[in-house]
Amino acid sequence: MNEEIARRLHEAAEAHRPDRARMLARVQRGMAGPAVRHRARPFARSGTRVALAGLAATGILATGGLAVAAIVATSSPSPTVTTPATPSPTVSSPHPTSARPTPVAPAPATTPGSVRPTPPATSPSPATSPSPATSPSPAAGESQNGPLWSAGSLDPQSTVYWTQSNLVLKTTQPLTSLTVEMRIVQTGGVENTGTWQTLPSGDFTVTVQEAGGMLVYRWVLKPGLTVPAGSHEFAAQFNNGTSVRSAAGDGYRVDGQGSGGSASVRGGFVPAR
Repeated sequence: MNEEIARRLHEAAEAHRPDRARMLARVQRGMAGPAVRHRARPFARSGTRVALAGLAATGILATGGLAVAAIVATSSPSPTVTTPATPSPTVSSPHPTSARPTPVAPAPATTPGSVRPTPPATSPSPATSPSPATSPSPAAGESQNGPLWSAGSLDPQSTVYWTQSNLVLKTTQPLTSLTVEMRIVQTGGVENTGTWQTLPSGDFTVTVQEAGGMLVYRWVLKPGLTVPAGSHEFAAQFNNGTSVRSAAGDGYRVDGQGSGGSASVRGGFVPAR
């Protein structure tokens, strides 16, 4: 619509041509006689009108040009607005492609795979633990036979002057008969200072005597009583004498009987780990 107005203004300005011959004729008639002087005013008016018309046309053309320039200036951003619309589909296209590798994450797949070697790593450890228990060894201080398992050690609170020898006894079934014996080598000045056990003291007959160069501690279960299945502890306490003492010759022996028959374990006392 604006282009049409501008075009018509250009055509009207170009079509306007002043009639110079007629104007000259009027000037000559006015100079020929006084009667014609009265018509000078219309001529001046017509000339003024022509000048005003030219100025008006020029103003209209200038206004039209400014309008056209304004229209062109305002219409020019329209293509720039449409151009960013084109890259928008291109931006959306990478999103689906980047989303494809996200669900296919191999990390969770490797996690269960790493768990599989863990059970084999733990399975050999229990397999190695019973092996020393099955073979009685006084040096190791552990022994196993039937329902009985035992381990002897020196109490960590022992000193160069005083010692406590500990025995841990485990049974998988109740025992109707039990005898626990600890033998401490008499290295000179070894004296009994006491005993204790986790089972009730009234259930045992406890004796300490010296025989064959040994200080012998003995616990004997009283008739008619039963040692329940589980883990139990026995301890022998004594003074070492005046010299530093070694427990290399000391040892223990346990004899028990239950519903499955009789069993015995034996071993030595090793330093506490």
